[in-house]
Amino acid sequence: MIPSDNFVEIGLKIHVRVWSADAAKTPFLLVHGLASNAQTWDQVARILAEAGHPVVAIDQRGHGMSDKPDEGYDFATIAADLHKLIQAFGWEKPILVGQSWGGNVMLSFGVRYPDVARGLVFVDGGFFDLQMRSADWDATKQTLTPPNLLGTPRAQMRQWMHRNHPDWSDEGVEGQLGNFEILADGTVRPWLTLDRHLKILRALWEQRPRELFPQIRVPVLITVAGTQGADAVKDEMVAAAAAGLASAQIVWLADTDHDIHVHRPKKLATLFLEWLKDIGE
Repeated sequence: MIPSDNFVEIGLKIHVRVWSADAAKTPFLLVHGLASNAQTWDQVARILAEAGHPVVAIDQRGHGMSDKPDEGYDFATIAADLHKLIQAFGWEKPILVGQSWGGNVMLSFGVRYPDVARGLVFVDGGFFDLQMRSADWDATKQTLTPPNLLGTPRAQMRQWMHRNHPDWSDEGVEGQLGNFEILADGTVRPWLTLDRHLKILRALWEQRPRELFPQIRVPVLITVAGTQGADAVKDEMVAAAAAGLASAQIVWLADTDHDIHVHRPKKLATLFLEWLKDIGE
């Protein structure tokens, strides 16, 4: 099943990849993480669409082929982008899925628009509380500022990804390469500029998930990459989500990369569909 690429006007143009938009079952909106892009969801989206669900994956503002304004990288504005998109699709009670920072976007959305979603899914994110790692912004910024990949040949990036992720599919690697614009000389440039990246990172560092969890009204599925007990701080973050959310199912996926949707797409999509049945499609 091949998606169609379109743009939705919501005050800025948002690039979307659409699968079976006219299907009758519960829709899924798939939202990527920081400095990522919609194409990383292709493998998951295809499985959901083949099960009869309308599926849309988006490039968030500043990312991929969407517009790139200088401002609007706070959670309130980004959540409003999603709300406008859902209204444009004419959807009622979709499932909203966010990976990594995208999970924290879902958390913010659920607080600001409590009755819009049927449920929320956090894919190795949503529980991130960066101040539990470091209460010092400058230290966080230094640790999490991405490397400068401008000018790296795309072929070299592909080789690096295959070498470091040997069990990722070719489609998954291509999806990750979609994080970059290809320049005329065959080198890459991140779609998300560094200054916008740092604005998002600062907003993420300032967000306090523990204060937001109790405000979420809808069921939440949390899929966590790794083994429980391997990272005490991550364990504490996930435990805070479990304690604070009114309805949460948590699934740990051992031997799985942070990009669960790229590494284990079939497993992840199956978890989504089983959980949807559990909460009442």
